[in-house]
Amino acid sequence: MERSLISGIAHSDHPIAAPVSAANLDKLLRRTRLREGARILDLGCGEAMWTLRALELFPGSTADGVDISAGALAAAAKDAEARGLGERIRLHEMGAAEFRAAEPYDLVLCVGSTHAFDGLTPSLRAIGQLVRPDGLVLVGEGYWETPPSPELEAEIGTYPDLAGLVAQAEEPGYRTVYAHTSSLGEWDEYEWSWTGSLIRWATDNPGADGDAALAAALEHRDMWLKGYRGKLGFVTLLLRRAS
Repeated sequence: MERSLISGIAHSDHPIAAPVSAANLDKLLRRTRLREGARILDLGCGEAMWTLRALELFPGSTADGVDISAGALAAAAKDAEARGLGERIRLHEMGAAEFRAAEPYDLVLCVGSTHAFDGLTPSLRAIGQLVRPDGLVLVGEGYWETPPSPELEAEIGTYPDLAGLVAQAEEPGYRTVYAHTSSLGEWDEYEWSWTGSLIRWATDNPGADGDAALAAALEHRDMWLKGYRGKLGFVTLLLRRAS
């Protein structure tokens, strides 16, 4: 199975697609205090849950969503129409790093998608070319709650601790004006939804694709429960340009 299809199934019961609850997503978005007619950009938008909710919270705003998954963008378009937001969002099937803007945005989101730019620092440098001088950025990224073993770090990736992550985020010219640190409960809800949605789909679809989905779910679940649960954190930073 293609990775994008596995991801789409895995996030079907948790379309926020990050270890963040609906209430905390709203809290983060409300803290942006976007002006009337604000322009929003979501890089790696997936099904655009964050962006569509922002459009609901800030009437008159418009948005662009960018993702490489045609399936996720189709789901986003369908959801936008169902919410009466179809006229206010444009969806672009391309890599986040390839997107170019005609004019800057008031808010740029990049939650769980910094890999598209090869990391947090290059992501924020690229975003700096897309956001207004007084604009805001919502970026979601992992960090180590406790130092990992060399084996776990090799499997999951190299991340700083929370203090190091904040310093890294601010270095390209930003200031942190708010943040949400995901709780263990939010992580568990995300991971049980991710693995459970795949397992349910695999059970309902026996055959090669079902076997592949089940294998992906069980491999991920083992990596979570036996590896990074309680050790890997996730924070969503609300950043403002410093100049």
